[in-house]
Formats: sequence, structure tokens, C-alpha cells
Amino acid sequence: MAKKVAVLITDLFEDSEFTDPAKNLEQAGHEIVTIEKKAGNEVTGKKDGTKVTIDKGIDDVSPEQFDALLLPGGFSPDILRGDDRFVDFTKAFANAGKPIMAICHGPQLLINADVLKGRTVTGVKPIVPDLKNAGANFKDEEVVVCQGNLVTSRTPDDLPAFNRESLKVLES
Repeated sequence: MAKKVAVLITDLFEDSEFTDPAKNLEQAGHEIVTIEKKAGNEVTGKKDGTKVTIDKGIDDVSPEQFDALLLPGGFSPDILRGDDRFVDFTKAFANAGKPIMAICHGPQLLINADVLKGRTVTGVKPIVPDLKNAGANFKDEEVVVCQGNLVTSRTPDDLPAFNRESLKVLES
């Protein structure tokens, strides 16, 4: 069954950590909806300059409209976690037990949402102390699936495993 996947994204996202999962999810029949401050904004990736036109503004959506959440890495999650609207949106997914897929720096939104205590996760090396301080059990593995609904990976090198496990979580 096709799922509607919210993607929280802004400038300086890690290009492949958005484009590769989005392509895989869409090929599997899922709908991707990009969310930033305002619909129609154009955001730019930090590495390849990938341009993404935002589908919806954060004030125009609610977590109840979506089945899952994708949090690409890069500097995007660090920028977004400074805005309580994005943190609250993320927290609502975690509290509802909906699938969340976060790669690289993506878990920074989960840290600020204070939803990682007791969860097993991975992430890029610079955020490992933050993950541990948030109460998460850190594993240095290419992909970690916790409680059947939280998928995390470390870097673009882990995308094949991240995409595989993300699709499995959405199938269940």
C-alpha cells in the first residue's frame, strides 16, 4: 500500500541523502512531499547544488496527513531544528509510532524533539555525542532499525542499506 512521506528539508541538505531515498520511495509507489518554511521556495543541496522546489509550507501541513517522515542529512536538519514547528512536527511522528527514516545529520531533529531516550540508532560521527546525551543507544552500523519504525544510517555510503530498510518498514 502506497504511503505519503513527509520530507523536512531546507538549504544545504546532503543532495544524495534526499535524491536517492526519494527516487527509491517513488519507484516503490510512495508519494514524497517536501516541507520547508513556505511552499514554492527553492532549496539547494550543499554538495551538488541540487535544486528542490518545496511542495508545502510547515504551517500548511499536519503530521496526521502523512504516513511516514524522511529526514535527509547535511546542514538542513541543524538549520530546521532551530524552528520549533519542525521539531514539533518530528515529535508528533515519533509519539504516534509512525515510520521515521533519518540519515547522517537527520537525527538532529529527533534529538531536539527529545524522542531518542532508550532508542537504538546510528548517525554520522560528529553527532554521536549528541545522540548519546539524548539517551539513545548508539551503534556504528550502516543501518539500524529500532522497534520496527525508526530507520537510521550514517552517511551517503550507507544509502543502499538505508533505502532497503526504509522500504521494508513502509511495507509493514
